[in-house]
Amino acid sequence: MKKHNFSAGPCILPQEVFQKSAEAILDFNGIGLSLLEISHRSKDFVAVMDEARAIIKRLMMLGDDYEVLYLGGGASLQFAMVPFNLMKSGNGKAAYLDTGTWAAGAIKEAKKFGTVDVVGSSKSEKYSYIPRDYKVDSTYDYFHCTSNNTIYGTQMKEFPQVDTLMVCDMSSDIFSRVIDFSEFDLIYAGAQKNMGPAGVTLVVVKKSILGKTGRDIPSILDYQNHIDKESMYNTPPVFPVYATLLTLQHLENNGGIAAAEERNEAKAKLLYDEIERNTLFDTFCVKEDRSLMNVSFQLLDETKKETFDSAWKAAGISGLNGHRSLGGYRASLYNALPIESVQVLVDVMKSL
Repeated sequence: MKKHNFSAGPCILPQEVFQKSAEAILDFNGIGLSLLEISHRSKDFVAVMDEARAIIKRLMMLGDDYEVLYLGGGASLQFAMVPFNLMKSGNGKAAYLDTGTWAAGAIKEAKKFGTVDVVGSSKSEKYSYIPRDYKVDSTYDYFHCTSNNTIYGTQMKEFPQVDTLMVCDMSSDIFSRVIDFSEFDLIYAGAQKNMGPAGVTLVVVKKSILGKTGRDIPSILDYQNHIDKESMYNTPPVFPVYATLLTLQHLENNGGIAAAEERNEAKAKLLYDEIERNTLFDTFCVKEDRSLMNVSFQLLDETKKETFDSAWKAAGISGLNGHRSLGGYRASLYNALPIESVQVLVDVMKSL
């Protein structure tokens, strides 16, 4: 039976990526060695890293004033690397938008480096909406936001105009919709949503913003060191970088971000329309902030839970359980998920 993978991450990837990755593990580029055993300094892998960095700039339409890095540690490490590299030593101050669990994690880490002002928060309303009535002036070293909140199913539909550096955690919706990436000074994203397997983190940074904090930054946490070594300051996560390149090539070859956005909007509309039509279901968030990537919803009649759970599992659906902190259900509609899988879920919901 075909499986319909709604997992929030690590998540579904294109089948073509699995096939090519498997071939590379057995014999990479016909050299008689596995991708897993070749040197990261070899010409074969250097070519992979060079193209993996170049394709990001093409997709984001960014120039040479930006640098692309592939790092370890997940997006969670970036919670610390961002203030280390951008918050001034001694009297540093940053503005953060609190829209969910991962935003709160970034706030917690930044507070270890200086003053953090939470300029907007929806925590008191169980993160059911995106705050909008706030301003960020030039007294802040930077502003940090999270574009999509996987647990609560909310997404920033537009980004504020701020008078300081703009930093965004785009882990769960990067490359899912057309935005002006040049509005941001630093973007980071764990790969395990729309980009590739777990194990590598993308950082895109405007080079001119670095080296101004007065901090003594540990070498491995200094963006400039990774830039100078072209993402090879230490041994990079070779396989995740290669699989990410394959995923991005698949995206580029299938209409790019604009085409992916059209597909994602169609998938989200199909599911949200059923949630609105069916009185047994509801989302956890306000309509205007509903995510295109993560549809978190609840079954309003608990007496039907056993029936619903049995039905979606029998239909070959996987990864539908909601996050343990919220409960309910969560259907993640990442780029590689076909609309046919969403239709299977909708059909199950209609059958209750």
